[in-house]
Amino acid sequence: MTSEDPAWVPEACTLPTVDRPLRLAEFDDLFATALREQRRLSPTALRWHLDPAAEATARDLTGRETFCCSFFSFTFAADGPLLRLDVEVPAAHVDVLDALAARAAGTVTA
Repeated sequence: MTSEDPAWVPEACTLPTVDRPLRLAEFDDLFATALREQRRLSPTALRWHLDPAAEATARDLTGRETFCCSFFSFTFAADGPLLRLDVEVPAAHVDVLDALAARAAGTVTA
């Protein structure tokens, strides 16, 4: 999947096109270094368990993502030894969540 994939970058995204590959790389890095588990809670919701050492990075990244793609909702909570990050979108943007889940699925670490 590329940053030009319409499922990944919907028209509602206000991030400049030139910055999209960089943002995608930031998500890839977060997934590769901190994602421990991913679960699909519903068609419109994902739950990620992250290494808590990545909390500041994850909060910064999701905050910037919410700014340009306001349809995302990111909720953080402690969950045992891990950091829980719930990601939700409206039904109209399930395709974006599907693309994000697929990207993350290949990078879950132990």
